[in-house]
Amino acid sequence: MNRLASNGHSVASEVVPGAKPVSGFTPASTGMDIARPDLARKRRRRQFLWGSAAVVVIVAVSVLLSRLEPAAPKVENPWMDTVKRGQMLRQVRGNGTLVPEQIQFVQADTGGQVEQIFIQPGAAVTADTVVLELSNPELKQSAFDAEWQARAADTQLARLRVQLESDRLSQEAALATLRADATQARLEADADATLARDGLVPGITLKRSVAKADDLVARVAIEERRLEFAKESAKAQLAVQEAEGEKLRALRDLRKRQVENLRVKAGIEGVLTQLGDRELLQSGQRVTPGATLAKVVVPTRLKAEVRVAETQARDVALGQPASIDTRNGVVPGHVVRVDPAVQNGTVLVEIKLDGPLPRGARPDLSVEGTIELERLDDVLYVGRPVQGQPDSTVGLFRVQPDGRHAHRVPVKLGRNSVSTVEIVDGLQVGDRIILSDMSQYDGVNRVRVP
Repeated sequence: MNRLASNGHSVASEVVPGAKPVSGFTPASTGMDIARPDLARKRRRRQFLWGSAAVVVIVAVSVLLSRLEPAAPKVENPWMDTVKRGQMLRQVRGNGTLVPEQIQFVQADTGGQVEQIFIQPGAAVTADTVVLELSNPELKQSAFDAEWQARAADTQLARLRVQLESDRLSQEAALATLRADATQARLEADADATLARDGLVPGITLKRSVAKADDLVARVAIEERRLEFAKESAKAQLAVQEAEGEKLRALRDLRKRQVENLRVKAGIEGVLTQLGDRELLQSGQRVTPGATLAKVVVPTRLKAEVRVAETQARDVALGQPASIDTRNGVVPGHVVRVDPAVQNGTVLVEIKLDGPLPRGARPDLSVEGTIELERLDDVLYVGRPVQGQPDSTVGLFRVQPDGRHAHRVPVKLGRNSVSTVEIVDGLQVGDRIILSDMSQYDGVNRVRVP
């Protein structure tokens, strides 16, 4: 049925089929729509379902996100290498310098003042080349005195010899006289004995003759012994005087040599590399006894002294082959000495050069030495990681088959060389690993590689 609206138009009223009109209340009389409770319930049910679905989706997404691993960091320009199998050459390397095999340090025998310098460092010299000259008036006076003392000792020795010879001749003359007297007394005693048997000489006279003869014989024996002792005494006196003379002559020769050494000579054939000890000597400068005046080397006979890290020097032995890089050529050599002491974490190794020196090689030239320790056959090896130590287990990043990611794996390392290390366990032939310093990625086990 229709109802009249306020604007004068008729409006169709809803009539629910089968509905009975309420007494005294008709739709036309109220002017309001009829309430629909079932529609509200449907709307609330849809809202609840959509809200529940949204909560489930949020929870599922949260669980999935919590299970996802964080994004792997990217490694920029990694240094990588591939694991190989074959012969591995073990080497150690060290830096050092070329040093002369023969060095002549010219030192001052006595103190003095530099009078004149004849040549400068870098000049070629012979053994008799005069490098500089010193002056020492006191030394020259001492040498003069020593010369006259030695001459006086020689004169005293000659005088002593004459005196001892004269004494010896006097004793021999006295002994000869005594021997003659003893012979005469013995003859007289024999004569008295003959006469006494005939009764011509009293017995007392015979006894006196015999006693005199015996006394003279005894005195002859004593004088002979005194003469022998005098000869021994003369030898001793001469030996003392000769020793004194030798001492004074040695002192004279020493002073003479010291005066001669005031003209300082090179001593060997080579090149003068240094004047003075720490500072260059100048004319007029005073030097003390034992001070270094010059340094002469033989430039054609050089050896290399390199320093090897103490952790790598344990396998270095005498006779091992080596090579010396002078930056202008490589010279073969072999180890001739390993210093037993450790200085600043390194060990000094001397290498004798077996080949000709390249041009420009000279003392104190910086070089790099490589020593061959051994050759390992049929071993698994790879480039040496930055943080890899021999005979240890380290975590290395191995590149995955996709070539975009690398995972950390434990690797057991064995013997190492300058640029390679032996793989004992953890890797296979063909594996690619990162050798760069990965300490900044210690907190992750997976990285991205370009």
